[in-house]
Amino acid sequence: MALDRTEDVRNISITPGRRFFSATHEEILQAHTTDIYFLRTRNILAHLGRLDTPVAADIFNRAGGVLCGVEEVGNLLRDQDVEIYSLAEGECFEPGEVVMSIRGPYGAFGLYETTLLGMLASSSAWATAAARCKQAAGHKPLLCFGARHVHPAVAPVMERAAIIGGADGCSCILGAVLAGTTPTGTVPHAAIIITGDTLELAQAFDRVVEPDVTRLILVDTFKDEAEETLRVARALKQRLHGVRLDTPSERGGVTFDLVREVRCRLDLEGFEHVKIAVSGGVNPERIPGLIQAGADMFGVGSYISDAKPLDMTMDIKEVDGKPIAKRGRLPGCAKNPRHKKIK
Repeated sequence: MALDRTEDVRNISITPGRRFFSATHEEILQAHTTDIYFLRTRNILAHLGRLDTPVAADIFNRAGGVLCGVEEVGNLLRDQDVEIYSLAEGECFEPGEVVMSIRGPYGAFGLYETTLLGMLASSSAWATAAARCKQAAGHKPLLCFGARHVHPAVAPVMERAAIIGGADGCSCILGAVLAGTTPTGTVPHAAIIITGDTLELAQAFDRVVEPDVTRLILVDTFKDEAEETLRVARALKQRLHGVRLDTPSERGGVTFDLVREVRCRLDLEGFEHVKIAVSGGVNPERIPGLIQAGADMFGVGSYISDAKPLDMTMDIKEVDGKPIAKRGRLPGCAKNPRHKKIK
C-alpha cells in the first residue's frame, strides 16, 4: 500500500509467517521506509494547497568521495514528474560539492528524501572505501569479500558499489550480476577442513571445477603456509594460478615476512608463475607493504563493508522559481557544470 496520508501507516500489514526484516522493493517504492515526518509534511502541505509547489533541491556531502547510488535514485523516482541532474555513477566529488539536484513538484519526491539520501550515503561510502584500496593496489587485482559482514538484503548493493568504486570483482553472486560481471571466488576453509587435507582438496578442485575457473587455493588451514604452498604447486604445476594467504589474527595474520617467504620458496622451485593472494585485515595502509613483499592480488572485506555512510544532506534551494535557503546556507541552487541530466 502506497502511503499518502499519516493515517495510512496504521493500515500497513505484515504478512504472517516467515519474512526477513528488510524492506521489499515494493515497500521502498511505497515509501514505507521514509521518516514519518515527511508523511506529516505531505499532509500539512496538502491541507494548505501547497503540496505541488515547484521546488528545486540540492544534495551534498561535507567529506567528499566517490558517488554511488545514482542509478538507484533514478529508479526510485522513475515514475515521478521530476528532473534530476547529477554527477555520474562512480565520479569523484569534493567536500561540499553538490552531487545531485532535483527539480519538480515537492509532492513528487519529498516523501522519498530519507530513502534517496540513504541510497547515496551507503553506496558512496562503500565505493569510496573500495577506491582507496584500489588506489593503493594499483594494477594488482582487488576483490570485495565483504558480503558476510552486512545484512544479506544490502550485500549486493555493497558489493556492486565496491565495483563502481574500482574493485575488480566481488564474491557475492547477486552483487556481481548487478554490476554486470561474474562472481569471483574458489573454496572456503570449510571445504579443506571437511576434506581433511589441503592437497587432497586442491586436486579434487582441479578435477571437478570448470576449467575456466582460476585454480587459487587456500594454504593456511592446517600446516605451515609455505609448506602447503609447495605441496600444492608441485601437484598442480602450471595449472595452479595462485595461493591465498588468510592466516587468522590468532596466528599473527598475514605478515609481510610471511608473504616474502612464500614468494621466495615458490621462485626457488621454479614456480614463478604462481600468484600470491592476500585476504584478512587488508586495508589501504597495508597494501603497499604487501605488494613490496610479493603479494599479487587482494581480497578486502571489512574495510569496505565497515565504511561509515557518507552523510548526504538535501536542501530546498528554490521555491516557485525564487532562491531561498535555511540560515547558514546560500539561497539558490548551485550551478555544477559537471552535472548531467539523468531524468
